[in-house]
Amino acid sequence: MLEPTSDAPSGADLHTLLARLGDASYSEARCDAIADLVAEVQQLKRARNAVVLAHNYQRPEIFQVADFVGDSLELARQATKVDAEVIVFCGVHFMAETAKILNPSRRVILPDLRAGCSLADSVTAEDLAERAAELLAVYPDLAVVGYVNTTADVKAECDACCTSSNAVRVVESLPS
Repeated sequence: MLEPTSDAPSGADLHTLLARLGDASYSEARCDAIADLVAEVQQLKRARNAVVLAHNYQRPEIFQVADFVGDSLELARQATKVDAEVIVFCGVHFMAETAKILNPSRRVILPDLRAGCSLADSVTAEDLAERAAELLAVYPDLAVVGYVNTTADVKAECDACCTSSNAVRVVESLPS
């Protein structure tokens, strides 16, 4: 059993910290409001023939309206299996882009346009193309493998894409 250390916050201090983060608890009134919103979203989903995909890190309220909860690539794949005109992706930009790549005839909506990912933002298509051109001069049989958690522009510069679970398999499958 873990024992508290002398510098661990007390229960009151922890409550204060959580309160500063916002929504420290689910009051009855807040739960009632959430239930009303869930019912409204469910109605809109039916009216618009929409499916809601929610990444694992979303809040419980979002899980209540989600048709699928999971990781980004799995969610985009799930969307290919349902008959929906609209895909609402509760995640970040690259996730919605991946859903659009796998579902080109459907409308894909990202509810929060500010939702970004520092990993996806760490490389641009232009930077990758420039570096690949440099390396092609030295390694003419170069194959560029990109991580699935990148933008559509970056994916377009790659010869293959991989996930963390299939990276070795993807690299080993390449001829070079």
